[in-house]
Amino acid sequence: MPKIKVIIPAYNEEDSIANVIKDIPTIVDEVIVVDNNSNDDTAKNAINAGATVLTETKKGYGYACLKAMDYISNQTKKPDIIVFLDGDYSDYPEELLKLVEPIIKNNTDLVIGARKKELRAAHSMTPQQVFGNWLATFLMRILYGARFTDLGPFRAIKYEKLVALHMKDKTYGWTVEMQLKAVKQKLSYVEIPVKYRQRIGISKVSGTLK
Repeated sequence: MPKIKVIIPAYNEEDSIANVIKDIPTIVDEVIVVDNNSNDDTAKNAINAGATVLTETKKGYGYACLKAMDYISNQTKKPDIIVFLDGDYSDYPEELLKLVEPIIKNNTDLVIGARKKELRAAHSMTPQQVFGNWLATFLMRILYGARFTDLGPFRAIKYEKLVALHMKDKTYGWTVEMQLKAVKQKLSYVEIPVKYRQRIGISKVSGTLK
């Protein structure tokens, strides 16, 4: 069985983080929550739920992801697959199994969880989010030939391929950077439809256009 680690950037997600961790399938080797300078009990609740908790004081989704990447790079045994997931419980963590399946069975490099309209709960994405997401993926298709319909943060990628992308973005362009670099490096990729619901709490740190 491949070694899977989950990275969850989180800022003031004390009400949701334990639910997210609890619903992650047991095939996952380690859940890494990066507390992005929260001023609530996010870190404590994540630890109590069984996660490894790192702290990143510089605000930004990319900063949090890079902190986790640095932590993993110093481990003796590296993972095979990295899954990125938000800490607000808007995604369904149990669907992680759907995202890693193409990597395990078909040797796909990158899998994006696509929040299809028919699977989204009412009001889970604002009209501005929907339009921004459409515009960004449209421009990526026109300029780079990328066949994406979503920039959703719920995604799985081979660890070795992620390292080779040399991710740099420190804030909210992390998902775009990953997808553009994947296209430029000719990684194999696929979108898998996933469900999406209204988040718990107020929209804060995220790898998507919120």
